Amino acid sequence: MRSPMTTLCYIERNDSYLMMHRIKKKHDVNAGKWIGVGGHFETRESPEDCLLREVKEETGLTLLSWRFRGIVTFSQEGFGTEYMCLYTADEFEGEFHDCEEGIMEWVPKSHLMDLSLWEGDKIFLKLLKDEEPFFSLKLSYKGEKLVEVRLNGKELKKN
Repeated sequence: MRSPMTTLCYIERNDSYLMMHRIKKKHDVNAGKWIGVGGHFETRESPEDCLLREVKEETGLTLLSWRFRGIVTFSQEGFGTEYMCLYTADEFEGEFHDCEEGIMEWVPKSHLMDLSLWEGDKIFLKLLKDEEPFFSLKLSYKGEKLVEVRLNGKELKKN
């Protein structure tokens, strides 16, 4: 059984984020979307253990510096609830390799909103950009439609 706990990391370089275009994996809830790097916790992993393992598996990179930025609670009809530990990282080493789940690309932060993103991802990417202190964000979906947004327990109006 998969853990409902996940990590997601936006690795930074030259005012860009390393983004994955999810076009390789079959039966992917993220099919066609652009997301950061991460995945589900394995048994006995801490958030940092999961972060470091997932980044290494998906990119070949070893993170040297990272920040825990927030927790995002996702719920989607038919997929249940997921709790995501959100990170950014700005130092890494190692040899980059391709990923089995998608195509990786360095995307300038100024072009992120032009990508096919989940609506909720646009919200937390803006929070990251605005250097929001550690936050709790709840995103509820019906299909791909974002129907509820709460930041630190308070309802946010969707734009």
